[in-house]
Amino acid sequence: MKKDKQVFGTTEWATKNANCISGCIHNCKYCYSKEMAIRFKRKTSENWAVEEVNHNNIKKNHKKIDGYIMFPSSHDVSPENLEDTLLFLGNLLKAYNDILIVSKPHLSVIKKICETIADKKDNILFRFTIGSNNTEVLKFWEPGAPSFEERLESLRYAYESGFKTSISCEPVLDPNVHELLGLLLPYVTDSIWIGKPNFLLKRLRTNGVHDEESSNKAKELDASLTDFWVNNLYDLYKDNPKIKWKESIKKVLNIKVQTKKGLDI
Repeated sequence: MKKDKQVFGTTEWATKNANCISGCIHNCKYCYSKEMAIRFKRKTSENWAVEEVNHNNIKKNHKKIDGYIMFPSSHDVSPENLEDTLLFLGNLLKAYNDILIVSKPHLSVIKKICETIADKKDNILFRFTIGSNNTEVLKFWEPGAPSFEERLESLRYAYESGFKTSISCEPVLDPNVHELLGLLLPYVTDSIWIGKPNFLLKRLRTNGVHDEESSNKAKELDASLTDFWVNNLYDLYKDNPKIKWKESIKKVLNIKVQTKKGLDI
C-alpha cells in the first residue's frame, strides 16, 4: 500500500498558493522561492530583487475553492507593488475565497489592506513572518524587509482593526524565541507557527550568498537549534493552543506530520 506523502512548507497551511509577481525586494538570504527561481532559470541571484508583475494574473478571475489560499507564497507585498496586489487580492475575494495573507509586513501596506478590505474580514487571516525580535538579526538575513518594530506595529494594527492574526516564526533566526513569543502573543488571535530553517547553507549557496560571515552565522544558527532546544521550547508551550509546530519541529518531537494539505494544525 502506498504511503501518503507528508505535507511540507506552505501545504501545512493552505490548499492552494496564489502569486502575481516574480521576484521580491526583501531579498532574504535564505529564500526558498529565490532558490527555486534560480534553479529553474526564471531569475538570477542578481535580478531576484527586481520585481516583475504578471499582469495576466492580476486580471484573472478565480473560482471558489475549499480551504485557504495562501497569498503571496513566492514574493511579498510592499509599498511598491501594493496597487497591483490590491487588484489581485480583490479578484480572489470576489469568489468569496478565504485568504491567508503571508507577509513580512510594512505598516503602510497593512493599513491600506485593512482599510480596503475591511468588509471582508471574515475571509482574511494575516500571517506575519517574524523570526526574531532583534532588528539587527532580521536585517542581516532579510536585508530588504521591515524592522522588528515595524512588523510588531503592523501586527498590532491588524489586531486592533479586528482582523484575524497569526505569526510564522519560520525560519527561527535566533534561539531566543521565548522573549519573541511574549511580545507577539497579546496580538495573535489564531496561532504562532515555529519552524527551523530548512537547508540553510544549501539555499545560501544557490542564492549567491557566498560570504564567510553569512556561512558562519548559518552554521552557528543551525548549531543553536538543537534537539535539546526544541524539547525545552515544546515543554514551555505544549499546553498553549496558539503555539503550533512546523514539520521541522514535529520530526524532532515525533509528532505526526499531516498528509492532507491545508489542515493548519
